[in-house]
Amino acid sequence: MDAFDFIVIGAGSAGCVLAERLSAGGRHRVLVLEAGGSDRSFWVQMPIGYGKLFYDARRNWRFTAQADAGLNGRASYWPRGKIVGGSSSINAMVYCRGLPGDFEDWRALGNPGWGWSDVRPCFEAIERNVLEDGRVAGSGPLWVFDVSGQTHPLCRHFFAAARELGLPAAEDFNGPSPEGVGLYRITTKGGRRWSAADAFLRPALRRPNLKLEIGISTALHVFFPGFITGKSRLAVSCKAGGCGSACSLAANGEALQQFSIEPHVQLLSPAHPFQIILILPL
Repeated sequence: MDAFDFIVIGAGSAGCVLAERLSAGGRHRVLVLEAGGSDRSFWVQMPIGYGKLFYDARRNWRFTAQADAGLNGRASYWPRGKIVGGSSSINAMVYCRGLPGDFEDWRALGNPGWGWSDVRPCFEAIERNVLEDGRVAGSGPLWVFDVSGQTHPLCRHFFAAARELGLPAAEDFNGPSPEGVGLYRITTKGGRRWSAADAFLRPALRRPNLKLEIGISTALHVFFPGFITGKSRLAVSCKAGGCGSACSLAANGEALQQFSIEPHVQLLSPAHPFQIILILPL
């Protein structure tokens, strides 16, 4: 049976980056377990294919939240990637770092290293921004395109209406003033989707010390050595997404208790309420 130094659960956006970094030095053997299948699909690679993937049960977990009183009792649909690359393989490819103020709030809540000044260099290190005029800024593996010169003519009417309402214009949602109305930058390369798997995992898989297994369910008993395809000498890192990680940790906690093993979980992410984008039709 193969032995690994690290087991990464989930080949989504976070899992792909973590697998690349853990295996970079060549010193540690890393196993990545993904419940979904391959991202080698025409509909995944073609940007407009995300409309087809939005309800595709083969590549999408298709979560549904409980009814929310704040939404007049409606239940929200939460698409999540069940595929190599995770949600970065099925989403609309919008690239948005997040609001600097949110990162500052996380640091203020007692999470050192999560402030905007801490994380901004990390974003800059992974990005390769292609500007509207074709100039390239940065040398990271994640291609981010400014598509403002390729928009539909009707967009100008939308922006004009926003100006009439007094809404601010945002030239760059990843810039110093991200709040307002504007055009998103997208993660594509050569006219195709450029997911976290394309940017981080696939190049790293050329290394002999990194292995990817797909179609592996880790909902139960993953922390028992050797239960799946290998055992971890150092650590198991759960990167199954905002929904999947919580489910996996909860299920494994219950399994450990059956064997009188007390779980010890160290929370390394910001202690902040889970939030999701609310999309409304116009």
